[in-house]
Amino acid sequence: VSVLSVDDRAVVLGSAQPLEIVDPEAAARLGVETVRRRGGGGAVWLAPGEQLWIDVVVPKDDELWDDDVGRAFLWLGDVWAAALRELGVDAVVHRHGLVRSAHSSLICFAGLGPGEVHVGGAKLVGMSQRRVRGGARFQCVVYDHYAAGPLLDTLSLDTTTRRTALAELAATCVGLRDVDPSLTLDRLEASFLRLLA
Repeated sequence: VSVLSVDDRAVVLGSAQPLEIVDPEAAARLGVETVRRRGGGGAVWLAPGEQLWIDVVVPKDDELWDDDVGRAFLWLGDVWAAALRELGVDAVVHRHGLVRSAHSSLICFAGLGPGEVHVGGAKLVGMSQRRVRGGARFQCVVYDHYAAGPLLDTLSLDTTTRRTALAELAATCVGLRDVDPSLTLDRLEASFLRLLA
């Protein structure tokens, strides 16, 4: 298990996304770095202090390993949901196939995949997975407050697409403090790590 911190603002592209989806002039003007993760999915926004980012590695010979790529997320989603319920959040693990939206191929949080956690249908915990011969790395992100604007401002989008994506994400994504302003990412981290052990 690794708890990661972020030093600077960045757009993280999924492994199959072209670099051209980022507007280089906007990224330079806003001081946003563009990086790529090896896992699939859409673009993710990272900035200092704005999210809880935890990676969990499961070796192939571990009892938690599952050959089914979708089912492999479920146990981890259950841990996230239990940690959130400890904090009083009515969290639900998505136990079905990938739910796509108009912008989910572009933006990670616009879709809902197996094992990801939502509150009232709004995504709270996003996950991606990278498999190699020896095991799988699960990358998990929970935002303190979900704001799509900074990510969308960095992407190469026309005005209409930006407006519709902003409206969609405002309706389908939440951060921890959007659910309960009294909660903190530190409390969620402590609860998650204790339950994971």
